[in-house]
Amino acid sequence: MDRLKDKIALVTGAASGLGAAMAAKFVAEGAKVVLTDINGAGADAQARALGPNAVAVQHDVTAPDQWQAALDFTHSKFGGLHVLVNNAGIAAGTTVEDTSFEDWRRVHAIDLDSVFYGCKLALPMMAKTVAETGTGGSILNISSIAGVIASGNSAAYNSAKAAVRHLTKSVALHCAKQRYGITCNSIHPVFIDTPILGALIDRMGRDEGLAKLGRQIPLGKVGEPDDVAWAAVYLVSDEAKFVTGHGLYVDGGISAM
Repeated sequence: MDRLKDKIALVTGAASGLGAAMAAKFVAEGAKVVLTDINGAGADAQARALGPNAVAVQHDVTAPDQWQAALDFTHSKFGGLHVLVNNAGIAAGTTVEDTSFEDWRRVHAIDLDSVFYGCKLALPMMAKTVAETGTGGSILNISSIAGVIASGNSAAYNSAKAAVRHLTKSVALHCAKQRYGITCNSIHPVFIDTPILGALIDRMGRDEGLAKLGRQIPLGKVGEPDDVAWAAVYLVSDEAKFVTGHGLYVDGGISAM
């Protein structure tokens, strides 16, 4: 229960889904966690359920000034930052011809630009915290298996998530060169039973929708949030201190096909 003892983490998109699951696992493993989300009330409810080692702040990840405010809040509450999880994101399912200019920009703003903002703005605080505490730091970017395996009807989403994969590698190499003691990795989930699947499930019905998605996966089922959360615990723990620039596929085997 202490794999993340003495670490301070910030998790975006933590009001529900993967963010909430990762925040819960981090607290259970000994970390102090700031949960951020554009849904501030939802993030606050999650934080209150996790106890005194979790706090929440409303945060639009597409706004650099709100990033700085969230980081300042983290410092004021816990004194620094060791772990950043860029998890906030949206799904989009349209072809290159059907994707509007507005939707293209929106998907990239939330799924890609926010990751750049987080990495750029958090690194100075993280490097300082790591140097002062002697505890290793980690950036974890939640991409998608859609950033590795393309689909004809997910042009913007494929583009943004693939860019997150490569941005992660660039950040990892930068941190290594600077000797920050900070790793940077990405996780690439396949379909996970979270609200991001809501549109499909609402259209088809929950059981039928999950079954249809599950048939596309070699293990025969949709993943659970904790499947990603446990992978995140490993990658931000000191167990993974020699793992950087890596993309971990939590995909039920679909990338092996």
